[in-house]
Amino acid sequence: MHDKDAESKAPAAVKKIMEALRKHALTYPEATEDFPWGHSAMKVKGKAFAFISLHSDEVSISMKLPNSRDMAADLPFTEPTEYGLGKHGWVTSHLRPKEKPPIDLIKSWIDESYRAIAPKKLVASLDGGSDRIKASRRT
Repeated sequence: MHDKDAESKAPAAVKKIMEALRKHALTYPEATEDFPWGHSAMKVKGKAFAFISLHSDEVSISMKLPNSRDMAADLPFTEPTEYGLGKHGWVTSHLRPKEKPPIDLIKSWIDESYRAIAPKKLVASLDGGSDRIKASRRT
């Protein structure tokens, strides 16, 4: 949430979506947040697994979806990610509060993207990891 102009114009419902997605993405092992180009980039080991942008009427999130890309692309609130990332499996979702976005679906896509980007050792820790990590990811 580095774009102060968009942040000041965004209604509370838009900010709530943004915060829910950020909070979820940061529950993953070694996940960090960076702010290139004024947008939130969720990273693991320096590699981005999600880009989240706050706008005045929506939140957009881009994720790498090697398994769900084709299904995701058929939904009315998604499109291939710009800058050539779409041809590499990245999908951008536009989430507007009035349209009741499927937050649980987006969280599952964050999971898929993290697993596609993270080192195998960290992914393995998700499947057999500590109960603390599993419990925090359920929220």
